[in-house]
Amino acid sequence: MSVFGIGVAYGVATLFAMFAGMPIAFALGAVAVVFMAIYMPTASLDTVTQNVYEEMASITLLSIPLFILKGAAIGRSRAGQDLYSALHAWLHRVPGGLGVANVFACALFAAMAGSSPATCSAIGSAGIPEMRKRGYSGGFAAGIIAAGGTLGILLPPSITMILFAIAAEKSLGRLFLAGIGPGLLLVTLFGAYAVLRFRQEYASAKLAYEKSGAWSDILTKDDFTMAQRFSVLPRVIPFVLLLTGVMVALYGGFATPSETAGLGGILALVLIAIIYRVWSPRDLAPIMRATLRESTMLMLIIGMSLLYSYVMSYLHISQSVAESIVAMHLPRWELLFAILLMVVVLGFFLPPVSIILMTAPIILPPLRAANFDIIWFGVVMTIVMEMGLIHPPVGLNIFVIRNVAPDIPLRDVIWGTLPFVLLMMAAVLLLCFVPQISTGLPDLVMGPDLSR
Repeated sequence: MSVFGIGVAYGVATLFAMFAGMPIAFALGAVAVVFMAIYMPTASLDTVTQNVYEEMASITLLSIPLFILKGAAIGRSRAGQDLYSALHAWLHRVPGGLGVANVFACALFAAMAGSSPATCSAIGSAGIPEMRKRGYSGGFAAGIIAAGGTLGILLPPSITMILFAIAAEKSLGRLFLAGIGPGLLLVTLFGAYAVLRFRQEYASAKLAYEKSGAWSDILTKDDFTMAQRFSVLPRVIPFVLLLTGVMVALYGGFATPSETAGLGGILALVLIAIIYRVWSPRDLAPIMRATLRESTMLMLIIGMSLLYSYVMSYLHISQSVAESIVAMHLPRWELLFAILLMVVVLGFFLPPVSIILMTAPIILPPLRAANFDIIWFGVVMTIVMEMGLIHPPVGLNIFVIRNVAPDIPLRDVIWGTLPFVLLMMAAVLLLCFVPQISTGLPDLVMGPDLSR
């Protein structure tokens, strides 16, 4: 069979395994082993475990369970709710300040936890009821939290970016730095939309009250004294200092990514023990279980995805696809558009981790040939994959919101997230015209990337 035929069969078998309901890790591993048995030497089956081990024997991958531990320690305590309460107290005078506070809370929590679902769950469990209590529509409240949660894979430390750095063989520190500017851009866009949407809902509620006397809680104005504002800071500042310390250690060259992950995990456990009295085995058990469960699931997906990519490369599928794309001689921006469109379609069905590990061997060679900055592309691809977290049919954050706020209809949640999808598209376009937003800071801090 030709390489083209093998490639088609490989893709069809993968889709069939996934749509059959098989977990992603087992689907990828099973397809890889079957095609090894059919098209590769028999002796190759004896080296499956060795290949998976060698592919995963990366010191950078060690940072993933450690970052997950830090996120679980923060997410399983009251840190998220306290962070949200502090921001609300300081931003309540801003029109739509409650919505803006949730956006900032999501951004800060995402930077500490590195996980989008964890951010949605932690901030949403406190933020959505408060917004609903104050008259925000269900779709608006759900959209803010779902979109804010996507920042978890863009702002460092991002597990998704760790995997992209490994797949692209690029500096993790440079990639983390490159995500800060676009992350702040999205926070600004989300916050601006929250203000505009609040003003629209406030005006509608005010008009309805003037016409019919129907009162809406959105017309209520909160007020906090200066003493109340400062009283909420003591529990929040230590976690902000933790985030700052980890970033300084990483970007200052004082520690490797794995060392900073370990430092962050230990300090997070120390902080929740001191601030929230979480130190007994009974209190720590849910944190350790969540860390073990998520780390095992993620590392299994990574291992099977690397085996899947290895087989794809051995059978010359990825090389042939890359050569075919280059042979089309598409203009560089049309090439980028075609690749990002493919990522959007994959986002309908797959999580970001699988998309990166499955597509990197195919899409990176043509992008390098077209002279694209791979660090810049990693940020753009991450934003596009963020869109996949909040658009149907398999937007993971949408279903997290459904668990946090089951009283909000799914239709309202989806319509509430669509404006944020458009804002992400606008951010991608802006990065295409002004790439310095993502590439300027790494060059400023670490010098030019000579490997481009």
